[in-house]
Amino acid sequence: MGPSPWQLLIILVIVALIFGTKKLRNIGGDLGGAIKGFKKGLKDEDDEKSELENKNSTKESAETHESKDAEFK
Repeated sequence: MGPSPWQLLIILVIVALIFGTKKLRNIGGDLGGAIKGFKKGLKDEDDEKSELENKNSTKESAETHESKDAEFK
């Protein structure tokens, strides 16, 4: 079983006392920004892969058409 809600509340209070609410807010903002950057990086990588796949399929398609044209000549 996980920790009870009371245990989580006590841990939260202790952490707030140690770090202070302002510092926790800054840490939360930094963590959120890092997650957004990570997700954007993954999306950009997927976009680059799809562009590369499109270029390769277009190139293969052109090569196939060229070889078929050469067979008919």
